[in-house]
Amino acid sequence: MNIVGLLFAALAIIGWSAYPTLVSVFGGKPVQGIFGATWGTLIVAIVLVLVNGMSIPGGSDFWLSFASGAAWAFGNVLTIVAFGMKDADGNVLGSAKAMPISTAFQITANVLWGVIMLGNWSTPTSKIYGGIAVIVILLGAYLTTYQEKKTAGNKELLIKAVGLLLIAQIGYSLYGILPQYTSNGVDGLHMFLPQAIGMATFGLLLGIYETVKNHNNIFKQATTYKQIFSGFFFAMAALGYLVSAQPEMLGLATGFVLSQVSIVGATVSGIVVMRIFKTKKEWAVISLGLVAIVISASVTAFLK
Repeated sequence: MNIVGLLFAALAIIGWSAYPTLVSVFGGKPVQGIFGATWGTLIVAIVLVLVNGMSIPGGSDFWLSFASGAAWAFGNVLTIVAFGMKDADGNVLGSAKAMPISTAFQITANVLWGVIMLGNWSTPTSKIYGGIAVIVILLGAYLTTYQEKKTAGNKELLIKAVGLLLIAQIGYSLYGILPQYTSNGVDGLHMFLPQAIGMATFGLLLGIYETVKNHNNIFKQATTYKQIFSGFFFAMAALGYLVSAQPEMLGLATGFVLSQVSIVGATVSGIVVMRIFKTKKEWAVISLGLVAIVISASVTAFLK
């Protein structure tokens, strides 16, 4: 077990627990959420480099990191759009429902890539236990979306959200996969700034497009800059994940699965902060799903 890797994974859990709820609390359009998140991340990355006097990777290492950051921004803007989707009765999907669905897709894609392409969980025993853990996590994520009284509008909304989040998964997959192919000497800390530049570039271009195309100058709106605060939490999570997922730390499969324990904080905070009413039965089923996620993710920390 790599203790340093686990500590960085804990940063990812804390940051990604708070980030989705903060995005929903600050509100605004999805483009404002993505601009705030990406530029908040860039600010943290620049400070980190200046304080530690780190060099910036060049060549293909820079561009792989840059592309992974831009890919994340693409996936995240679609996820934020999913947060605000409404059914026929005007009920918002919200982060509490969207995040478990997104998490299920991300875990499946990243674990399969880590195991098949990168050789994570190399022993048969690790693959068996890891596979069981992932299945239980997916079931747990499904339980967190439980609703006692389902409506036709709610089902239709979930179907639309699943389609959108599947497209978003392309960006999230590239975000996790591309950094695995940088040079051996480039660690997660050194990749962080190029990755943040990729994120911020996408966020800036999206903001300019919104301003020119829709005549909505987000750069003059206070909400845009409030969202930068949510970006600080994302930056903490992104850095924690980027380091923990490195081969010499926990590897992609374990690092990613552990980071997704953040679904617990994101789900609970999304329900509580956004004041979403839940029946006792709904809370019981959701709690069961969250416990299943935590226990199963913990198992992967011991796999090699």
